[in-house]
Amino acid sequence: MNKPLSPSSNRAVAWWLLTGVGMIMIQVLIGGITRLTESGLSITEWKPITGILPPIGDLAWQTEFDKYKQTDQFRYLHSDFSLSDFKFIFFWEWFHRFWARLLGIVFIVGFAWFIWKKKFKREMIIPLIILFLLGALQGAIGWIMVKSGLVPEKYFVGHVELATHFVAALILLVYTLWFALRLLVPGRQIVRCIPLKRFTVLLLLLLFVQLVYGGFMAGLKAATVAPTWPTINGEWFPASLFTTSGVGNYINNPFMVQFIHRAIAYLFVVFIVAWFVKAQKVAASSWLNKTRALPLLLVLAQVLLGILTVLYSPSAGALVWLGVLHQFTAMLLLVSLVWILFLVKK
Repeated sequence: MNKPLSPSSNRAVAWWLLTGVGMIMIQVLIGGITRLTESGLSITEWKPITGILPPIGDLAWQTEFDKYKQTDQFRYLHSDFSLSDFKFIFFWEWFHRFWARLLGIVFIVGFAWFIWKKKFKREMIIPLIILFLLGALQGAIGWIMVKSGLVPEKYFVGHVELATHFVAALILLVYTLWFALRLLVPGRQIVRCIPLKRFTVLLLLLLFVQLVYGGFMAGLKAATVAPTWPTINGEWFPASLFTTSGVGNYINNPFMVQFIHRAIAYLFVVFIVAWFVKAQKVAASSWLNKTRALPLLLVLAQVLLGILTVLYSPSAGALVWLGVLHQFTAMLLLVSLVWILFLVKK
C-alpha cells in the first residue's frame, strides 16, 4: 500500500473511498453514543436482512421489549424501564446497525459500478479485496461484542470486546483513507525526510495504545470513578490503582485505566510539541506546509475535551456528548497523522 498508483487512476474511485471514510467516522460516533447510552444490548438477535426495519406496530415492539427483559441488564439495571424508555435505547442500537448496512451498500454498489465502468486498475484489486475482508471482520467483531453482554451476570458488553471493535473500525478507517490518498496525492507533494517519518510512526504507535485505553475507558465507564482533575479523587497516586495483581489490573481496574489514559495523554502532548518543532524545520511541500500544525491543534483540543469529559462524567447527558466529541477529535487526530505520514516518505 506504499506504492503510489498511476496518475491515470480514476479520481472518482478515490472520492468513493473518501465517502466511505466519512461514513466510517459517523459509524464510530454512533457506536460511541450507543455505548454511553447503554443501548448496545437492546437488540438481542442478529438479523442481517429483516433487521434493517425497526419494529412496526405495538405487538412487534412489545415482542422486542420482552426479549430485552430476559437480559441481566434489564433485570438488574433497567427493571423500571417503560416501553418508551426501551424505544430510546433500541433506536441507537438499530441506527448503529442500520448505518453499518448502509455503509456496506455504498461500498458494494460503488464496487459494482466501477467494475461495470472498468475503472479499476489491476493494482487496485488486492487492496480492494483486503478492504472488503476488513469490513466483514469488523461486522463479525461487532456481533461477538454484543454477545459478550448477553450472558448471565453481564450488564454491558465486555470492555475488551468493545475496544477491539473500536480499534478494528479505526484500522478499516485508516486503510480506506490510505488507499484514497494513493489515488489523490500527486508525487510532487511528497517530502522525503526519514527522521520526521520515524517520529510520525512513533506518534501513531503511541496514539494506537491511547485509543485502546480510550475504548477501555468507555467500556468500563472509567471516567465516573474519578471525576476530578488534575488529581484522581484528590490523590496523585491513590491506593485504588493497585486493587488487584497481575496484568488484569492494567486492563480491568477502572482507576488504573483512567490513570494510564491520562499519563499517555500528557506524554503525547510533549511528543507532539517536539514533533511540531522538528516538522517546522523541514522543507515542506505546499500541502504539508498548510497542514503540519493540525496534529498539535487537535491534540490540545483533545486534552481539553478529555478533562471536561472526566469532570462532567457524573452527568449522564454531559458524558454522552462530551465523550462523543472527545472520540471525534481523536479520530481527526488519527486522520491528521496518517495524512502527514503519507506526505512524508523515505
